[in-house]
Amino acid sequence: MVEAGVAQADKTEFTECWRTSWRTPYIMKLALSAGLGGLLFGYDTGVISGALLYIKEDFPDVDKKTWLQETIVSMAVAGAIIGAAVGGWMNDRFGRKISIMVADVLFFAGAIIMAVAPAPWMIVLGRVFVGLGVGMASMTAPLYISEASPHRIRGALVSTNGFLITGGQFLSYLINLAFTHVNGTWRYMLGVAGLPAVIQFILMFSLPESPRWLFRNGKEEEAKSILEKIYRPEEVEDELQSLRTSIEEEKNEQAAEGGFFGQLRNAWKNDVVRRGLYAGITVQVAQQFVGINTVMYYSPTIIQFAGFASNKTAMALSLITSGLNAIGSIVSMCFVDRYGRRKLMIISMIGIISCLVALSIIFFQASVTAPKISPTETAFFGGNSTCEAYTKANDATAWGCTTCLQKEAGCGYCSAGGGIYQAGACLAVNDAVKGACRAAKRTWYTEGCPSKVGFLAVIFLALYIIIYSPGMGTVPWIVNSEIYPLKYRGIGGGIAAVANWSSNLVVSETFLTLTEHLGSSGTFLLFAGFSLIGLAAIFFLVPETKGLQFAEVEKLLEKGYTPFKKSSKKAKKDKDAHSS
Repeated sequence: MVEAGVAQADKTEFTECWRTSWRTPYIMKLALSAGLGGLLFGYDTGVISGALLYIKEDFPDVDKKTWLQETIVSMAVAGAIIGAAVGGWMNDRFGRKISIMVADVLFFAGAIIMAVAPAPWMIVLGRVFVGLGVGMASMTAPLYISEASPHRIRGALVSTNGFLITGGQFLSYLINLAFTHVNGTWRYMLGVAGLPAVIQFILMFSLPESPRWLFRNGKEEEAKSILEKIYRPEEVEDELQSLRTSIEEEKNEQAAEGGFFGQLRNAWKNDVVRRGLYAGITVQVAQQFVGINTVMYYSPTIIQFAGFASNKTAMALSLITSGLNAIGSIVSMCFVDRYGRRKLMIISMIGIISCLVALSIIFFQASVTAPKISPTETAFFGGNSTCEAYTKANDATAWGCTTCLQKEAGCGYCSAGGGIYQAGACLAVNDAVKGACRAAKRTWYTEGCPSKVGFLAVIFLALYIIIYSPGMGTVPWIVNSEIYPLKYRGIGGGIAAVANWSSNLVVSETFLTLTEHLGSSGTFLLFAGFSLIGLAAIFFLVPETKGLQFAEVEKLLEKGYTPFKKSSKKAKKDKDAHSS
């Protein structure tokens, strides 16, 4: 039995969360209102994947330059790194509530800038503003929810933030599809993002500050009144005493520190915080290097790599993967407090590695079985329509669709009149040639070639999402909301969030370039290798925090963690079971 009247961990699950929230709606109001930050995070992640397809059509430079596409996607991530870093400081200085509201203002400003952008550089600027807001929200929302949640359902409630992230991604794909045939397609897709920010900003006026932050800043009565709305009557005094003890210890240490950098230095010297950072940073970096945001940012593009040429078809299939992501986060809410954070992540990583290897094999098979280039089919459209690189190539007779679509060739592929899997034409890329191809009732390809195994890529992408979402999708944020001592929770969460966004930046800024040089097959195999390293790091560095109070997590880290030694709680439980 955990101290302070908290139920046993193995009885703490989503059903308990539902019962508690039904009895005390105030708890769910706090979680869902703050969790809108997760919705913003998810919407931004998903919307750019569809908008990019149409931005390329409006701005030829974006279509021709891979680095510009990567920059439009990744500048939000660069902004998020700064936002997460500043957010850690703002959380401790001004509180969780103010930090969330500032994030809303930044997100709204970015959405408006992108919606009216006359040139790519202005889209990039808007992406930076959105990124600043997303970065602050990504680490503040789960922290706020964690500190405003009863211990017994903390994991499930923090998972609501993960659910809203995936819900935001699903919503973005729906909106992408809704505006497919509307003039100014991508402007509406990006501009709509401002609405959730306005809604959350208004809702936050009716919500209190985090009770832990209030207590830490001397507002004990205010904190107590909030705790009385969150905890059972018999638990309030125990929670207050726990907070009082933590604050007294903090004040005794605070005199020896000198500002932010002094706190940062002392955090690293503190064994508990340092070990917490090992775990927190490990799960955040691993979350990104499994390649999830290549799937979320470039999902329609990846599906086009698999041989689905239509923008609308690619976005519709992406909607399926996004919906599965949302379902997976619900699974996490049901099981994270029953089976634990560590176990879910390890199972998730094993499944992710398997799917990435399968995707690598599928894309390799698709490339080697791609249709050949037919001189007859190419000549059908006239000499002026033939791709110049194909005409000048010494080995033109050996060219296939894959060679034709390589960026250095700068060509497009038009399927054969007799069927998409027969040898087709390698043509110049311009609107007139594309129109001629489609007028001849053929399919125009610029990203991927027709493939009989392309449907398998969609299936394994979906399976990848199903396996990723309940484990590596939501659990890293839960771990980071509870792994640090109260005094260092803001700075610890900020550092881990910066690590997450920095990893995200590396992955999103290099994905298209990697596919150019390694091919889709080699790129997914590379991510499988990164995932294997991440699995090993999680196994050795990340402890189980299921059902533990914050003080118990600190004691666990004080002793140091090894995967080959049972925790004292588990050992005691096993001993009691043996005795009975």
